[in-house]
Amino acid sequence: MNTNKSNSSSAAWRATRSVHSLPEAYSTVPVPLHGSRWRKLMAFSGPGLMVAVGYMDPGNWATDLAGGSKFGYALLSVILISNLMAILLQHLAVKLGVVAQRDLAQACRDHFSPPVSFCLWVLCEIAIAACDLAEVIGSAIALNLLFGIPLVWGVCITAADVLMILFLQTKGWRYIEALVAGLVFLIGACFAYEMIAARPELPELLRGLVPTPEIVVNPAMLYISIGILGATVMPHNLYLHSAIVQTRNYPRDDAGKSVAIRYATADSTIALLFAFFINAAILILAAATFHKTGHQDVAGIEDAYELLTPVLGASLASTVFAVALLASGQNSTLTGTLAGQVVMEGFLNIRLAPWLRRLVTRLIAVIPAVIVSALYGANGVNKLLILSQVILSLQLSFAVVPLVWFTSSRLKMGRFVNSPALATTAWIVTAIIVLLNTYLLVQTFQG
Repeated sequence: MNTNKSNSSSAAWRATRSVHSLPEAYSTVPVPLHGSRWRKLMAFSGPGLMVAVGYMDPGNWATDLAGGSKFGYALLSVILISNLMAILLQHLAVKLGVVAQRDLAQACRDHFSPPVSFCLWVLCEIAIAACDLAEVIGSAIALNLLFGIPLVWGVCITAADVLMILFLQTKGWRYIEALVAGLVFLIGACFAYEMIAARPELPELLRGLVPTPEIVVNPAMLYISIGILGATVMPHNLYLHSAIVQTRNYPRDDAGKSVAIRYATADSTIALLFAFFINAAILILAAATFHKTGHQDVAGIEDAYELLTPVLGASLASTVFAVALLASGQNSTLTGTLAGQVVMEGFLNIRLAPWLRRLVTRLIAVIPAVIVSALYGANGVNKLLILSQVILSLQLSFAVVPLVWFTSSRLKMGRFVNSPALATTAWIVTAIIVLLNTYLLVQTFQG
C-alpha cells in the first residue's frame, strides 16, 4: 500500500518537470565537458554573485551600521555565523535546482495543495516587494546624497532599470551576470578604500569574529544581532538560485549533476565569502569611525554619509560610501525583479511577458516609496526601510522549511538526498532562524 503510494507520488513529481525555470535562459550557458577544473568553475561562475547581491543590499546597511557604531567589532561574529548559514542554504538551493530540475517555487507547487501554494506565493510576493522596496529606497537615498536629487524623483529614476534588464537579456544571460559582477566588484573596491581610510585595529577586529555570551545576555545586542541575521539570509535568493543554476548546459544525468552541484556550490561559496567581506566592512567602518569617536547612535545611512569625511579626514570617504550604496541598490533591483519572475511563474505556472512581470514587480515597490517619500521625507523612508526588513524576516521561514524538507526527501532527490549529518545541521539552522525571527517580530511589534 505504501509502496504504491510512493511510486505514484514519484511519478507525479516527475510528470511536473515539463516546464523549466526561466525558459528563455534555460541551459543556454555552455559548460566544457572535458576542460580543466578552472574552466569548469568559470563556466559555472555567475549565479553565485547574483545571489550574493541579496546579502549586501541596502537593507543590510542599517543593521550593520547600528551594530558597529553601538558595539564596535563585537557583532562581527554574528555576520560570520549568518554568512555560514547562508552558504549552507544556498548549497541546498543548488541541489534542488540541479537534481530535481525545479526551482523552489515550482517544487512547492508540485508538492503542496493549491490553497497552500497560493498562500506561499502571496507571502513570497510580499517579501519580494519588501526587498525591492529596500533596494529602491537605497538607490534613491544614494542619488539624493550624490546629486541632490529629491527622494521622490530618485525613486522614480530607479524604476528605469527594468529596461536595462530587458535589453541585456536579449543579448544573453552572461551579459546580465557580467553587469552584476561589475557592480559587485565596484562595491568591493569602494569598501577597500574605506578600510584603508578607517585603519581598523586588527587585534580587536579578530576578537570580534569570536562569539561572546554578551551577545545573548545583552537585550540591545541580541536585537541588533537578530536584525543582522534577518537582513543577511534573504528568502528570495533561495528561489532565485534554484532557478538560475539551471541556465548551465551540463549533462542531466547523475554524473553531470554531481559536477554541477560541486562547481555551482564552489561558485556560490566564493561569492558569499565576498559578500561577507562587504557586510563586515560596513560594520568595521562604523566601529572604527563612529564607535571609537563616541558617535554610537549612528544607524541611518544619511548620518553615516555626513560623518564619514569629517571623522576620517578622507575627502572621498562620504562620496565613495554613497557610490557603493548606489551600486548596491541598482544591483539588488536586477536580481530582485528576476526573483519575482521565478516566483510568479513557479507558483502559478503563469507565463507573462518578461517586461510586464518586471514592470508589475517594480510598481509594487515604487508606488509606496513615492507616496511615503513625498509625504514624510527621509524619516518616513527610513522607517519604511526598517519595515521591509521585518517583512523579509517573516517570510524567511516559509522558504527555508520547504527547501530543507525537499532536499532531505529521497523521493525527490534520489541518491543526492541530504546526508543525515547535513539534514540534521540544516534543520538546526532552520530552527534557529525560525526562533530568532519570531523573537525579532515580537520585539518589533511591541515597540
